[in-house]
Amino acid sequence: MTAAGPGSVRPGGRTARVREAVRRATLAELSEHGYRGLSVENVAARSGVHKTTVYRRWGGADGLVAAALDAAAGEPWPVPDTGSLDGDLRAIARLVLTGFTDPRQGPVTRAFVSAAAQSTEAARALHAFFARRHEQAAAVVRRAAERGEVPAGTDAADVVRAAVAPLYHRLFITGEPVDEACADRAAAAAVAAARAGVFHEHATSAGATSARVSGAGASGAGVRGTGAPPAS
Repeated sequence: MTAAGPGSVRPGGRTARVREAVRRATLAELSEHGYRGLSVENVAARSGVHKTTVYRRWGGADGLVAAALDAAAGEPWPVPDTGSLDGDLRAIARLVLTGFTDPRQGPVTRAFVSAAAQSTEAARALHAFFARRHEQAAAVVRRAAERGEVPAGTDAADVVRAAVAPLYHRLFITGEPVDEACADRAAAAAVAAARAGVFHEHATSAGATSARVSGAGASGAGVRGTGAPPAS
């Protein structure tokens, strides 16, 4: 037997309503006040759930953030399927851009990153969220290999990372402006490198969690990875 995680309850009934009310209140508080301003008291007041219940089920601000991320990781995310790797990676890069710059989504996404930098519990949840999205996004590279757009044996995880890393660099390292043109350039550069064989498994040092593409006819192969573009 294993212990239930923060906010874990059986589906349905009152417990599900409490969990959803707290989740929505957590997101609203993060949007308005950021991670530093997140408190059990404010979430309890906003959700209408007694603070004793919130403390008991979620433990504190870290548990609230982790639970919100865990819930987000399980939500459906439509993987782009434009018919080309260039189109798919552009769509993914733009999703990353929107996730961090949209007036509604941006404050919450940035608060998640801030929380992960200060809390091991939030960091675990954010890593799991990115890993899930990254695994899903890697499918676009697998399809590209099946269409013959990139060499068989292309490392799907590396291609996706290359498409989104320049955006994260601007957003969190240099603070430079970032827009759709930046997203499109990053995607185009990743496509060009992939087509040139830069991300072939023999040209990269793939880690244990790297996603690989086995080529045409290998649509059943598993694709795994760490790090991913957050989705809206």
